[in-house]
Amino acid sequence: MDTTVKPQDTGDPESAAADTPQGLQPFLHDAVVTLCAPSFALSRPDGQIEHGVDGFFHGDVRALSRLTVAVDGVPLAPVTGGLGGADRAGFRAILRGLGESTADPAVELHRRRTVTAGRLTEEFTVVNAGRRHVACRLTITAGTDLAPMERVKSGDRSALVPARAADGAALAWSRDAVSVRLAAEPAADRLDAEAGRLAYDIELDPGAGWTATLHCTAAHTDGDQFPAPPAGPLPWRIPALRSADHRFDQWLRQSVADLDRLRLTDPRSDEDRAVPDGRVDQFLAAGAPWFLTLFGRDSLWAARMLLPLGTELAAGTLRTLARRQGAVVDPATEEQPGKILHEVRRGTQEFADTFALPPVYYGTVDATPLWITLLHDAWRWGLPPEQVERLLPHTESALAWMRDHGDAGGDGFLKYVDLTGRGLANQGWKDSGDAVRHQDGRLASAPIALCEVQAYAYEAARGGAALLRAFGRPGADAWEEWAERLATRFRERFWVEDADGPYPALALDRDGRPVDAVTSGFGHLLGTGLLNQEESALLAARLTRPDLDSGHGLRTLSSAATGFNAYGYHIGSIWPHDTAIAVHGLVRAGFAEAAAPLAAGLLTASTAFDARLPELFAGHGDQAGARPAPYPASCRPQAWAAASSVHVLRAALGLDADVPGGTITVAPGFARSFGPLTVTGLEVGGEGLDITLAADGTVRTGAPEGLRVLTG
Repeated sequence: MDTTVKPQDTGDPESAAADTPQGLQPFLHDAVVTLCAPSFALSRPDGQIEHGVDGFFHGDVRALSRLTVAVDGVPLAPVTGGLGGADRAGFRAILRGLGESTADPAVELHRRRTVTAGRLTEEFTVVNAGRRHVACRLTITAGTDLAPMERVKSGDRSALVPARAADGAALAWSRDAVSVRLAAEPAADRLDAEAGRLAYDIELDPGAGWTATLHCTAAHTDGDQFPAPPAGPLPWRIPALRSADHRFDQWLRQSVADLDRLRLTDPRSDEDRAVPDGRVDQFLAAGAPWFLTLFGRDSLWAARMLLPLGTELAAGTLRTLARRQGAVVDPATEEQPGKILHEVRRGTQEFADTFALPPVYYGTVDATPLWITLLHDAWRWGLPPEQVERLLPHTESALAWMRDHGDAGGDGFLKYVDLTGRGLANQGWKDSGDAVRHQDGRLASAPIALCEVQAYAYEAARGGAALLRAFGRPGADAWEEWAERLATRFRERFWVEDADGPYPALALDRDGRPVDAVTSGFGHLLGTGLLNQEESALLAARLTRPDLDSGHGLRTLSSAATGFNAYGYHIGSIWPHDTAIAVHGLVRAGFAEAAAPLAAGLLTASTAFDARLPELFAGHGDQAGARPAPYPASCRPQAWAAASSVHVLRAALGLDADVPGGTITVAPGFARSFGPLTVTGLEVGGEGLDITLAADGTVRTGAPEGLRVLTG
């Protein structure tokens, strides 16, 4: 979600990043991000926390904006630094000139970082590997602005909050129901609360070492809005891939580790009898740093992509959103009966006089049909029938929203318009203000009906009908007829043509005119059932053209379009989840060969980001270089970017499930590019599933009893 604004200067310039111009969203493409939701830390590659978006954050508040280490009179020479896991990082620096008797470095500072929920631990170790006795003073400086996330994201400069000494050995800060405490073991030799400094006088004989550990704890007085999950098993199985392309193996491994640390829980789970005994509903936060909370669309897509690992996450996501499903018409929040929300925050996000979002905001047109489809797909992957049945009243309400509110204009298409004047102008997944445009660069006027949203609605109506029929509830025939009428209208109204042939417009605008930009949205239509085979073939050919296929994934906007910007948030950049959806859609539609180069592009890109694909990256393409450029303000990790690894694996294997029908389908297409391969740790119907693809193309499966494996 794009919320970049330019607020006025209201703080102390000395507390802000010297490298971030006032009022501009901070860049973080070179940041080291360690997280354990709802907490995370961002620092420079040398480990220092001191610039721009740097900090230790908890629950959308920056608990520390500075945590630096220095040695008096001795320059630190960083030599290495980076992740040791999703929640851990390490950094090494040489204390240049200290204790050296040859050209070899003698004294090293090793900084180790660990993030757990509400807690940052920093361990500093100084080791003397030289032949001389050394003495030095090490100083740690800490500070915080306790800034809310929207002010950090806006590039606002906030004044530092004064520290106070606590128990004579710790630093403490508090404001607006947020409290932060920084304690050290052993206690500092000198504590200067006013300056936020802890100093140690260190003496080391040859071969000796010294260690101090800092613990920073942060808490909201009223508790966490969405707490971290309790200790225990994950709500999915941990897959292991061993293939001939180790990039794929590494991408999957890193993604699953990141997804683990993006988990949050719904504190209202214990009020819900639908939750299995002894469990708490879990969902995935959208991403760090900007969106570490519940997002309807993001959480739904991520859970859907992870269905081959089990249905528990999907169930938790569905129930969490169902508890907050719209019940009334509220123009201020855009709530409507049956509607699924966009995002939840602790308080109102005030970005500018003309842009503010309420704590619970419903400004999304696609989360509601995506909710229905996730329930349908989870049922097919083996979500227990009793859990499905308890969510059917919410399904009926969501279906009714599509008919009664989503189609506000009465022309049969789902559309959106921001009636508040302060919310999101665009309310599909491409929700930046300039995302929906004509081929000549003109912006579309709302109300807007997006092409992919019609595909979501079609798939939701068909899936909803299947659920209603399977559980003996009325309305299935009516919703199937509704879907077919939608498909007919789509065929009549959306299709346009250019020199390269026919294609669906990006959207219809306020006047019902096609918005004719060529975009990656084609991939979201494939495999939904909205298109016939001829139409799908046209889009498969379009997606593989070089104006969309960059060689690193799909560009969100054709490079031939007026206004294309390789760094544009939704007008030329590449989003891994967007490409993964297209890869899966192409396979579902029968075009596995067209899907293969898109999947290969994501694997190539993954190496440029150490297997942690970000929310998005620049769309210059492989003609401009082997490694894609980062989008500097991108979230990393992002839930649906990480979950894309599983989605691409599923597409490669041609994997599908129909537990109610008693079948599993395994039809490898472009998986042969990575073969031979073995994947373990998949799940269908609550039981394990292993798949091996031999070098000769032979497929072996270890499937649960009672399920027939269909291959082809």
